Amino acid sequence: MSATPPRTGARRLVTTTLPTEHGTFVMHGYAGGGGLGNVALVMGDVAAEEDLAPLVRVHSECLTGDALGSYRCDCGEQLDAALHEISLAGRGALVYLRGHEGRGIGLLAKLEAYALQDAGVDTVDANLRLGYPADARTYDEAAEILHDLGVRRVRLMSANPDKAAKLAELGIEVVARHRLPVVDRPENSFYLTTKRHRMGHDAAAPPVWGELVAGRVPDVAPTPDDAALLDRYGPLVALGRPATIAQLGQSSDGFIAARTGDAEFVTGPADREHLHRLRALVDAVVVGAGTVVADDPRLTVRAVPGADPVRVVLDPAARVPADARVLTDGAAPTLWCLGPAAGVPATAAHVQVVRLPLTAGRFDPADVLGELHARGLGRVLVEGGGRTVSQFLAARLLDRLFLTIAPVLIGDGVPGIRFTGSDRMADALTAPTRRFVLGPDVCTEFDLTAVRRP
Repeated sequence: MSATPPRTGARRLVTTTLPTEHGTFVMHGYAGGGGLGNVALVMGDVAAEEDLAPLVRVHSECLTGDALGSYRCDCGEQLDAALHEISLAGRGALVYLRGHEGRGIGLLAKLEAYALQDAGVDTVDANLRLGYPADARTYDEAAEILHDLGVRRVRLMSANPDKAAKLAELGIEVVARHRLPVVDRPENSFYLTTKRHRMGHDAAAPPVWGELVAGRVPDVAPTPDDAALLDRYGPLVALGRPATIAQLGQSSDGFIAARTGDAEFVTGPADREHLHRLRALVDAVVVGAGTVVADDPRLTVRAVPGADPVRVVLDPAARVPADARVLTDGAAPTLWCLGPAAGVPATAAHVQVVRLPLTAGRFDPADVLGELHARGLGRVLVEGGGRTVSQFLAARLLDRLFLTIAPVLIGDGVPGIRFTGSDRMADALTAPTRRFVLGPDVCTEFDLTAVRRP
């Protein structure tokens, strides 16, 4: 690795400030860029010797993408995403290289290449047919600008490993390379696929929800919707196994159903989608017999992609009717948890009867979790009803509680969260919280890991 890059004339000529939607950057102007000049947008002290290297984007000029908003490439979105990431980190630099239009062949030649691509030629062959190399860019001036800024180590925001290798040859240590959260579009999918297959660029980011369902927390979220999913459900996946989650939707005055037991629907469609996502992220979903009797739920994943969890019905006295959907539809394996003396009819092949001990006519939540963990069902969702969720909460066996409040007043009905409280507000159960707006409803996530019973 060369200690210093060769001199190419990238001299700093001016320094000013540039306020943007991502914050205010210090902007340095440099000679170079084939006489057009280059710029560096800097936030924070990028020259500081810190363990964490600054985020850096070396961005090639692209008039069509950066200024005109073209979807034929992803350049404009990469530029915007890089500035956003630097702003979030509070420290980093974007080096904007002029003369790199069309991977170094120039604007008009790039448009000629576009015309060939319109006829079905890929981006590499289009350049070659016009007599240009597939990629004519060099990064000497970028390395020289970084050296001038005092930057020797970078976390490079790029999907191009060749760019990282060339910067390394010029004395810039690339300690990590991060793909920016930019999604493929139908208009640029062929172009980006060609770069991946023929120019060695990184593969497209996998769908965030698919990664979460597979038990992995991705590093990037290509779209705002993906970012919301990652923010909301990533911490749950990161909990690993075992983990116990509860979810309950109730009215603003604390009821999960009307006095007749009618609960269709207290909360809105967005909260029901949230519930299906929780089901898709767990191994087992637990409900009490009262919920099955009142609602006859399926307890499957239907609103989002994902596998159905094992259904667990807590029914000490065998109250659930034999024609309940969880006992007859075969949609998912079902554990029917009964007291030692409860009678049971013949069951379908997907139903397994589990006998658990009773204390004062109820199952101990710890016994339920112990049985499920012994069966390899480590991530558990306690879904309802209010009494069942309250029992797990009172036993301090929950890692998370999602409590969704609907803007409706029922006045009298089936209560939601209820447990023996404290005499003083100072002794009330408290925990860190996050809130999510789900349509007209508001969901509060309680992080109960600090008060969870070992």
